Amino acid sequence: MNRVQISAGDVPLPLWSASLKRFALKVLARLGRDRWDLSVLLCGDKTISELNSRYRGKEEATDVLSFSLNDGDTFPAAGRYTPGDVVISLDTLRENAGRFNISEDEELRRLLIHGILHLDGMDHRTNGQAEPMLQLQEHILAELAGEHILRRNV
Repeated sequence: MNRVQISAGDVPLPLWSASLKRFALKVLARLGRDRWDLSVLLCGDKTISELNSRYRGKEEATDVLSFSLNDGDTFPAAGRYTPGDVVISLDTLRENAGRFNISEDEELRRLLIHGILHLDGMDHRTNGQAEPMLQLQEHILAELAGEHILRRNV
């Protein structure tokens, strides 16, 4: 059984956080992961900019960051697995949705899947459609298209 903890940084914890948790659990199940203890932090651009600067040397906001707690460790045969943290900026999420002309709900689902895939050991060199990680991300997004986190925009 997987567990997901949703928390908020410099923003109030959204009313839809329970729906976000349910969606994260479905993504983990789709990936065949079990006994994961996943942490998701929702924040604004201020917090994610500070994290991006401190840990990646980039002085800017970004949409999603993943912080692995397992430097290449394999998944345990027994017991719980703590992969790390997914951090999502709600400010940049809104900007992305407007820029790409998609709903905030779709962008939130995409960012969460993206962060989980990074914690699952995947990576990408570019944002090109040929990247295997991004292909899997879009495949999972399409598979779970009937699942929604937001009933209205963030």
